[in-house]
Amino acid sequence: MRDNSSATVSVRTVLSRSSPAGLWLGFLGVAAFSLTVPFTKMAVTGLAPLFIGSGRAVVAAVLASAALALTRQVLPCGTQWFRVAVVAAGVVIGFPLLTSFALTSTAASHGAVVIALLPAATAAAAVIRGRERPPAAFWLVTAVGALAVTAFASAQSGGLGVLHWADLLLLGSVVAAAVGYAEGGLLARELGSWQTISWALVLASPLMLVLAAASAAQQPPSATPAQWAAFGYLAVVSMFLGFFAWYRGLAIGPIARVSQIQLVQPVLTICWAALLLGETLAWSTVLGGLAVILCAAAAVRVRLKPAPAPSSELDPAPLQTLKD
Repeated sequence: MRDNSSATVSVRTVLSRSSPAGLWLGFLGVAAFSLTVPFTKMAVTGLAPLFIGSGRAVVAAVLASAALALTRQVLPCGTQWFRVAVVAAGVVIGFPLLTSFALTSTAASHGAVVIALLPAATAAAAVIRGRERPPAAFWLVTAVGALAVTAFASAQSGGLGVLHWADLLLLGSVVAAAVGYAEGGLLARELGSWQTISWALVLASPLMLVLAAASAAQQPPSATPAQWAAFGYLAVVSMFLGFFAWYRGLAIGPIARVSQIQLVQPVLTICWAALLLGETLAWSTVLGGLAVILCAAAAVRVRLKPAPAPSSELDPAPLQTLKD
């Protein structure tokens, strides 16, 4: 087996070490992903959401194809293609498209609070996918987090039980990403980490190319240099390069420790929204974000705690990002 054909062999040799480099690389990946929502908000002011959600995947697929070809990666086989399709549906198609449409009518800071539920949602998806039996506290904390998001969204939509359509899209993006990340975490054991997202990009590229072309034909792209720069960041960094630092940080490990860094992503996103977009941070946003982040942190920690030592090192749940 070639060293560049799979991460299965090389990952096992580095996971036992504890290095500050893993934490720094993990933080670099999280910092890169934290700009996704603000830059999406910036891009949708000049470009169609369908073009943004699909076009960024097309650009990233070109980069992924080049990386896979240059490193001569082995093709997925058999049912691996179906699992790659699940990853693609969640993180390449579902999350980017749903968040792009949602951010046409809601603030980036609002979106960051709703998406903050993603770590807990991904842990839940990993539990279901892995047929685990976590303690009741896990489901309790996850439910509280979901209720916190619903209460926050309802309060900002005009009343209890009232959800704006953008909130439903954001919640849908959380579900899509959670399923994609949970399956991707398992598949990365076989294909490698960045290889998994790369194959997902390649597999989804024909559909995303058609969607991007249809959007461009209906509404020819016309944006300012800043909006094009935001789109470029989404395509090159959020959809592709950010995964290199994030997954490399997880590989250096320890995974359980490095994965916790992603819980600061909503905080960074809210700060970026204020600095780059000039959004005013209301107390409801700050308190809502804090509540969701605390619930997500508790859910992830409860999820990791009962796992035996050998399996925790290869736990799929930490392979979660807020991205893309």
